[in-house]
Amino acid sequence: MLQRTILRASRQAARRTPAFAPLRQQPLVTRTAATPAIRWYSDAPAPKEGEAAEKKEDASSDEATKLKEQVEKKDKEIVELKDKYLRSVADFRNLQERTKREIQGAKDFAIQRFARDLVESVDNLDRAIGTVPADKLKGDENQDLVALHDGIRMTENILMNTLKKHGLERFDPSMEGERFDPNIHEAVFQAPQPDKEDGSCFHTQQKGFKLNGRVLRPAKVGVVKNA
Repeated sequence: MLQRTILRASRQAARRTPAFAPLRQQPLVTRTAATPAIRWYSDAPAPKEGEAAEKKEDASSDEATKLKEQVEKKDKEIVELKDKYLRSVADFRNLQERTKREIQGAKDFAIQRFARDLVESVDNLDRAIGTVPADKLKGDENQDLVALHDGIRMTENILMNTLKKHGLERFDPSMEGERFDPNIHEAVFQAPQPDKEDGSCFHTQQKGFKLNGRVLRPAKVGVVKNA
């Protein structure tokens, strides 16, 4: 009887007390204007204003230095390219001038060999004219000789005018009283001449020729030497 009573009492106690107590439900918290917002902060210390400014200035300085180096490099390249361009232009102009001179020289002295062979014939005409004495050209006794002499002189004048058109000219140093110049004269002998200056040409043994200003054949002359 007693056992039944104890068993009944224990069952009633188990019914009144649950095995596990229910968890207390937390009320939902809604954020309102009065509720402060939750913020997260870093544990690292905030940089100082001076350090931030220095870092910014360093970055700006590095960028300016790089830009300056790039500008200097471009300026150097421009100077080098300009120098190469000017050199190329100068070389091209020199080539043009040199080619022009060579072409002109080829034109001017194309007949050089022909002219050198021709001057011998001119010398023969000059000798033929000089062999006739001046007294025999006067009067009516030697009309044939006078006519021949005039014909030879006329032929020589026409020939010299034709050669002059092509740049070939004859010069006589003794007629102009030139001083001796080894570049255009050839001294054959020296002799005293009291009425003339030392070093002047007083006699022409063979006349000289120039082709477009260049000596084709020097004149053979006698030079005064009084000392």
